This record gives sequence, C-alpha cells and structure tokens, in this order.
Amino acid sequence: MPVEAMPIEEQRAIALLGRVSYGRVAASMRALPFLAIARHIVADDCVILRLHAGDGHHEACAGSVVAYAADNLSSGDAHIWSVQFTGTAELTVPAPADVARFDTAPAEVNGAPYEAVYLRIRPQFATVDRMEYPSLETAAAPE
Repeated sequence: MPVEAMPIEEQRAIALLGRVSYGRVAASMRALPFLAIARHIVADDCVILRLHAGDGHHEACAGSVVAYAADNLSSGDAHIWSVQFTGTAELTVPAPADVARFDTAPAEVNGAPYEAVYLRIRPQFATVDRMEYPSLETAAAPE
C-alpha cells in the first residue's frame, strides 16, 4: 500500500520511526511473551528489523503477527512520542543498499558473536502516543 493510501496515523507512525534507530519487537515463543531489541529501517512502506539470530527470536516472529514499538523517551525532548504497530513478520534478505543503511552491527550479544537476521513487517495497525511537557521557561515562570 503506498504511503498516500495509508491511514494518517500509520503515516505518522512510519515517519516517526525514521527518527530513531532501535525499538522492541514483541511476540511469543513457546507460548510465553518476549521482547527483543531490534535495529530498524523504513523501506517501501515496510519496517525491516535486524535482530541477532543467536537468540532464535526471529524464528518465533517469522510468519506470526508481532508488535513493534519505538520511542524517543531518552531524547530529553519535551515532546515525547511512542509508536507501536502490529503486522505479520516475514524473514527477508534486504537489498544491499538497505543493509548498508543499518550501519555497523554489534560485535557481540550477551557474549556471543553477533549474527544478523532480517524481518520485514508491513504495518497493519499503528498507534502514536504523545506526551507534552512544559518547556523549562514555562515551568520556571511564576503563576
């Protein structure tokens, strides 16, 4: 679905994802929920995740509906946002140009050599939550 045909909330979610590099994918493995950190890029109205293959999370996600969330909580910005979307995850081999957009991979994860694996998710439902904090000038002004 082209971006123009996406509902406005999904367009906002995809645009915000482009501002941060990491998020968390949520799914279940052996009937238990898990969260896994993932590096992401936006490509062709989809989100491509790079995960560490050693944990097996990609196997639990492939072919399943997953949730993916990213945010700017640690940015220090007064305008905090969090994006969450759901979609079916598919194992993929990204184009070389897309792989290059991921930048350098970690050397290790939990003491094991990092092995990249990729999932493609086309958002099917998205939400954007926003929190606005007063600016420092507003907060310091007497009432």
